[in-house]
Amino acid sequence: MNVGWQRAKNGLISAYTCAPSAELCRTWDDLVARVDGNAFMHPAALLAAAETGFAKIHVLVAWDEEVEPRCPVGFWALCEKRNLPTAPAFLEALPYNYAFTSNAVIDNARADEVVAALFDAIRRDVQLPKIIKLRSFEADPVVYPAMLRQLEGMGRYRELVRAERPFADQSSGVKKSGSTRKKLRQDWNRLAATGRVEIVNGRTPAETEAGFEVFLALEAASWKGKEGTALLCDAGDARFARQLIRNLAAHDLASVALLRVDGAAIAAQVLIYSGRQAYTWKTAFDACFAGFSPGAVLISKITEELLESAQAVTIDSCSSGDGIMSQLWTGRRTMVDTLIDVRMRNPVAFAMEVAEHQGYQQFCNVRGRIWHAFRHSR
Repeated sequence: MNVGWQRAKNGLISAYTCAPSAELCRTWDDLVARVDGNAFMHPAALLAAAETGFAKIHVLVAWDEEVEPRCPVGFWALCEKRNLPTAPAFLEALPYNYAFTSNAVIDNARADEVVAALFDAIRRDVQLPKIIKLRSFEADPVVYPAMLRQLEGMGRYRELVRAERPFADQSSGVKKSGSTRKKLRQDWNRLAATGRVEIVNGRTPAETEAGFEVFLALEAASWKGKEGTALLCDAGDARFARQLIRNLAAHDLASVALLRVDGAAIAAQVLIYSGRQAYTWKTAFDACFAGFSPGAVLISKITEELLESAQAVTIDSCSSGDGIMSQLWTGRRTMVDTLIDVRMRNPVAFAMEVAEHQGYQQFCNVRGRIWHAFRHSR
């Protein structure tokens, strides 16, 4: 483990920064055995990004020093980024592109102490930027308020975006009645009339890696391939994604559910796992079967299977509130994008940081709309 860091102590909680490493897996397993994890921050996932040069990641680990042996009480991975080559660096709480949840994994009983130690470690490390951008961070009732409290008198923050994300659990899963449920049943029956329909979701590393190749092919052949946003359209993205799934599958933390008709896959749902949580990370389907809503059919079936078999207690959609998941799942989580400065600086300086990030986001939105219009006009 890289120990070239500044150590910070707040009472009986200590924190340090380090690089991703395989040794962190034991620390992670110890922590998530007691608290809910975040699949995107599993050390195996961070290693995939580091080993492929996909992201520059800093890992923060917090320990309870009161017990013997000491035990981990916090884990957070942040990516060092710049909006523009000449702009100041900042830390983004999504550790790499294609991560969809930036929540720190923290023992809720020690939330304030752990957050204070993590922020202090960032302040003390001269190599780290002091601006943190939370993206897709769940505004939960414990950790997020603890972060805001720890900035009182010690930093500043500005909430930029607040949005709803669909999720499913036993009480708020796939809609059980109404037109959505009826249509899904009809689509399944119509598919069954065309051939032998089955859903497979193998969990071995070999099955997962083979299934992921099926997903990549389906995605590349879809509208995403035509618009240049499929993973296979960028060699670096594809290399990272394959390594990510390979690493997670080795820990039994990934699978690819396939909807097949007469043995041929017509839809694929990539799933990743952390403890009692599952995440519907990526999906693709064969456009020739679009009239059967194969993606929605697969998601509804795999949701029921995961929840009823207790393979997962909750399932995160990794999507916005206006996507297909919002039509299928009734649960909602509030997600925020928030800009944080762990230093107490002049408010004008922080306002300039906020303006830079807001302006860059607006630029990206306009660029995306122009690119989308250009691709569709060709």
